[in-house]
Amino acid sequence: MDNQTRLKEALAKAFGEIGIEIAPESIPLVESKEKAHGDYASPIAMKKAKEAKRNPVELANDIASRLPADLVEHYEVAGPGFINFFLKKEDLESVVRKIFEEGPHFGDGAKKNRKIDVEFVSANPTGDLHLGHTRGAALGDATASLLQKAGYDVTREYYVNDCGNQVRHLGLSLYARYKELFGYPLELGDDDYHGEDLIAIAQEIKDQKGDSLLAGTDEDLAFFSRYGVDRELSKIKKDLSDFGVHFDVFTYESDIRKSGKIEEAIAFFKEKGLAYEQDGALFLKTSAYLDDKDRPIVKKDGTYTYFMPDIAYHYDKLSRGFDLLVDMLGADHHGYLARMKSALMMKGYPENVLEFGLYQIVRVYKNGEEVKMSKRTGKAVAHRDLVAEVGVDAVRYFFTERSGDTHLDFNLDLALSKSKENPVYYSQYAYARCHSVLTLAEPLEPRLTAGTLVLPLEGEILKQLASFPAMIESAGEARAPHKVAGYVYRLASLVHEYYASTRIIGREKETLTCSRLALLKASSIVIKEALRILGVSAPEKM
Repeated sequence: MDNQTRLKEALAKAFGEIGIEIAPESIPLVESKEKAHGDYASPIAMKKAKEAKRNPVELANDIASRLPADLVEHYEVAGPGFINFFLKKEDLESVVRKIFEEGPHFGDGAKKNRKIDVEFVSANPTGDLHLGHTRGAALGDATASLLQKAGYDVTREYYVNDCGNQVRHLGLSLYARYKELFGYPLELGDDDYHGEDLIAIAQEIKDQKGDSLLAGTDEDLAFFSRYGVDRELSKIKKDLSDFGVHFDVFTYESDIRKSGKIEEAIAFFKEKGLAYEQDGALFLKTSAYLDDKDRPIVKKDGTYTYFMPDIAYHYDKLSRGFDLLVDMLGADHHGYLARMKSALMMKGYPENVLEFGLYQIVRVYKNGEEVKMSKRTGKAVAHRDLVAEVGVDAVRYFFTERSGDTHLDFNLDLALSKSKENPVYYSQYAYARCHSVLTLAEPLEPRLTAGTLVLPLEGEILKQLASFPAMIESAGEARAPHKVAGYVYRLASLVHEYYASTRIIGREKETLTCSRLALLKASSIVIKEALRILGVSAPEKM
């Protein structure tokens, strides 16, 4: 158990002794920014003073005095009732031994016995991935890794939209490119796909089929659509694999449609009085739940709206035993959450069985100017191109270091720089520095001797290491990989400062040297694990 958790539990117990029940996880606790103010601070006495019917300062002193002596060396009550906690030094130092014992498993959360499905990317297989998909891939995969680290049973899923109007236009566009190879003029509509990547696919079809598909029958066009989907999805899988993203499950919309689950759902809605006909279309009564209006699920011509197969797909996911569905989607899907939650609630599922992880658009800048993106015209800044230019590590770090609900301005020049301003380089370099010092110090071994790490900066590093499990728990609960990025950058900054200000290797002071090496080794283990969650490598040399 980490020190923050121990302290929160001790505070909860102390409040219980005076008749106030409080959950440990609800107790606010922050790291003190200045050593003079202790290791941690909490305003909990001020928050509970009214309930306790006591003066906040008096309550703070009473609560702090009840804390176990083997955890808190001493405390101070500051201002209107803040409690500053000074932990016993040996408790902070114990984190190094714990990291050595647990290695990369340090910070693993207790098993939650909750199954979570994280669906992300799910790009239509109609062309190359663009940077919106890249952000979804980085955030989705990091969120899944974070949840696994926090103790959840996680499945990564990709939903293949291989039906509908966009797939039909893909087939038409591919057919147009195929005809062009036989000397026919290129005819593409505004809604067709103009990307030149279709030329190579059309050539494959020509090599296999010759001119046998020039008639363009319904059967021929269905072939072009299916062939195009398969080839585009194959490219998407390759690009994602090169990006370090792998899925456990691929679910196809066409399989959902063939399974009869859509018809089953519609029959259920009608039986329960949850659907009604209006102007020839079938509407779902989502406004009876969380939605602002009812939504059509079957059009006048008898075809499904895109919403209906999605409902059946979410029913399918939940039928597989998941306790929570997390859908990572672009910010333009903001209004979609209420209607989908409503559809799930109609089946008796709780409102919180579904979460959306919405992410904003990405703008790319190079030499101070924005690089424009347009997938449909073939002028996109493709995922593949960006990764090739700056590397997987830089893209994954930059795309996860901020909350998904904020716009991302990706600075190509910064991503390629080797400076403190480039957070991924700075974090990786901290790991490489630790490895370099440990190698240089051989045959001395990292070994901590109690009471040797007395420098204030060493205490700051110990506190940062000790906070890793609590950070994982809170970041996992919030589905917030950007907290991991912020954590690792802070730890890297402390390591760089320590390296620059402290003589780590002093062979005439072997005991102190071995303790400092132990501190660096522990730091390197945690840095590497934090970077792994983000999908970023930890090179030993840079």
